Amino acid sequence: MTSPTPALTVGLGDRSYPIYVGDGLLGDAALVGAVLGGPQGARKVAVVTNDIVGPLHAPRLQSAAAAARGAAAPPLLEIVLPDGERHKTLETVSRIIDALVANRFARDDLIVALGGGVVGDMAGFAAACYQRGIGFVQLPTTLLAQVDSSVGGKTGVNHPGGKNLIGAFHQPQAVVADTATLRTLPPRELRAGLAEVVKHALICDAELFAWLEANADALLGLEPAALTHAVRRCCAIKAGIVARDERETGERALLNLGHTFGHAIETVTGYGPWLHGEAVGVGLAMAAGMSQRAGWLPAADAARLDALLARLGLRTEARGSVTPDAARAAMRLDKKVRAGRVRLVLLKGIGQAFLSDDWPTDAFEATLQAHLS
Repeated sequence: MTSPTPALTVGLGDRSYPIYVGDGLLGDAALVGAVLGGPQGARKVAVVTNDIVGPLHAPRLQSAAAAARGAAAPPLLEIVLPDGERHKTLETVSRIIDALVANRFARDDLIVALGGGVVGDMAGFAAACYQRGIGFVQLPTTLLAQVDSSVGGKTGVNHPGGKNLIGAFHQPQAVVADTATLRTLPPRELRAGLAEVVKHALICDAELFAWLEANADALLGLEPAALTHAVRRCCAIKAGIVARDERETGERALLNLGHTFGHAIETVTGYGPWLHGEAVGVGLAMAAGMSQRAGWLPAADAARLDALLARLGLRTEARGSVTPDAARAAMRLDKKVRAGRVRLVLLKGIGQAFLSDDWPTDAFEATLQAHLS
C-alpha cells in the first residue's frame, strides 16, 4: 500500500515536516508505519491519549501499526490521561514522563499524541523535556487540533495564574489529520473547533471567510469534502506563518487573534466551564468590536463576524461568567504583555489582522463592558 502524499509541508529547513489530511488515515498501515518510524527509526512508541479518545481511536492505530511493523514488534505503549483542560498541568505531564522512564524510552524513541489540543500540548511538552528532547508525532482527533494546535510546535501546560504559561517550542516530526475522527466529536467540540477556522480566515483570508459563510451548514453537518477543505486551508495558512516566524517574534503573533480575550475567560473560570474554542469565539467578537470602536474595522465587517459566529452556534459574549475587572487582571499576566501593555491582535477588515500595543483605552474598556458585564 502506498501512503498518501502530504497535503503540505511546514518548511523549517532540516526540521521540516509533512501534514497529511484525509478521511481514514489512522487505518492506513503504510502511512502509520512511515510516520511512526521517524527519521531515526524509532524502536519504541508511546501513544499519549485520554480516557475518551483512547477507546475510540487507539485500537485502529494499534492495528495499523501492527500491520506496518510486523508481528515481532511490541504493541504501542498507551499512556492514558484524564480528559479535560483542567488536567493540563505539570502533574499530568509528570505521569507521561514517569511512564517513559519506567519503560526505558531512549532519545531515538517516539511519542505520539492521539487526541485534541490538550493531549497534543502535553505530549509535545513531555517530548520536549524528556532527555532534553525526543521525537513526537501529532495525530489530532478534534477539529481545533487539526486546524491549529497540532501545527507549529507550541507545547505546554496551564498555571492557575494564566493559560499556557509553562511550555516550549518543540516541532513534531509529522502531523496526520484524519477527518474521520471528527465524526465522533460531540457537537459542542465541533463548534469550538470552528472558532479557530474563523480565526484563520479573519487573519489573512477573506475568501475563506466568504466560503465559511456559504458552507457553515456543510461543516456543521460533517460533510467530508467541506471538512477536508477547511482543515487543509487552515493548515496551509498556519504552516506558512510558522515557516516565516517559528518563535513568534513577529507575524506568528497574529495567530493569537481572539486569544488574549479568550484566555482571560478560561483563566478566570478555571479551565473547565468554557471550551478553548468557545472562549476564542468570544475573543474574536471582542477583537472585532474593539477594532470597530477604535475606528479601524467597518461596522459591516463586525456584523458579518457576529452573524457567522451565531450560525456556527458560538457565543459572542461571556456575561455572567467573567467580569471586566477579572478579565483585565488576567490579561495583565498574559504572555503577550510588553512593558506593562497588552499586545492585542486587532482588525482593519476581514482578512486584515494587525498587532498593536498602541490602542485606545476607551475602546478597550467599552469592549469589556459590552461583552462581559
